[in-house]
Amino acid sequence: MANESSAIVQKLWNYCSVLRDDGVSYGDYVEQLTYLLFLKMADEQTKPPFNRPSIIPDEFDWDNLRKKDGDELEVHYRHTLESLAREKGMLGVIFRKSQNKIQDPAKLKRLVKLIDEETWVGLDADVKGDIYEGLLEKNAQDTKSGAGQYFTPRPLINAMVEVTQPKPGEKICDPACGTGGFLLSAFAYLSDPKRFKLDRKEKQFLKSGTFKGTDIVDGVVRLCVMNLYLHGIGGEDVPVEAGDSLVSDPGERFEVVL
Repeated sequence: MANESSAIVQKLWNYCSVLRDDGVSYGDYVEQLTYLLFLKMADEQTKPPFNRPSIIPDEFDWDNLRKKDGDELEVHYRHTLESLAREKGMLGVIFRKSQNKIQDPAKLKRLVKLIDEETWVGLDADVKGDIYEGLLEKNAQDTKSGAGQYFTPRPLINAMVEVTQPKPGEKICDPACGTGGFLLSAFAYLSDPKRFKLDRKEKQFLKSGTFKGTDIVDGVVRLCVMNLYLHGIGGEDVPVEAGDSLVSDPGERFEVVL
């Protein structure tokens, strides 16, 4: 599985070097992947064995996007981003203030094709997370982007979670969540069957009631929501919000703060 995720990360990352010639930064590239991966996975969930109703309006779904070409593709993609940014809930958070940074329709088409070739929902949650975090880590290594401040090494995060020892049923908060590393590590800790035997109610609470995150940077909140989504965390209520945790008492209380 590690090799599979590494191969996909490498494929997507190799294409970034092509886009950099057009002035697309690492950060912008990861942001565009956020939009496109979300549209692709939402489409996959409407098909067997999931058969879930789509959360994307029909005119802006993946199928419509991948059929377009040339200038028509670029215009449709731009309108898709603008329209989804006005939606409520998770869609509105992920697509907030979104803009198309890939101006060359041929290169946009190639990226759409790269994503279309993979079945993302079919991959284990850990693999999807590894793919996305792999891209984020590469982005953090680009010192010019300034993204390094948001990426804490996973071994350090995992060690802190293990020392903290969160328990099922506890509410967990990260008031400066970045891309969600601490929340994801706590999720992995609590969902490990060797550590806890969760019943259905506890599993549901783990996915939709346990976590709360805040970050002051809009773009980072978008990445965090997408990262949590890849791991199956969250639902109608978005567990992450943009804001300054130090401004005032939010009113909520948590058993664990990471």
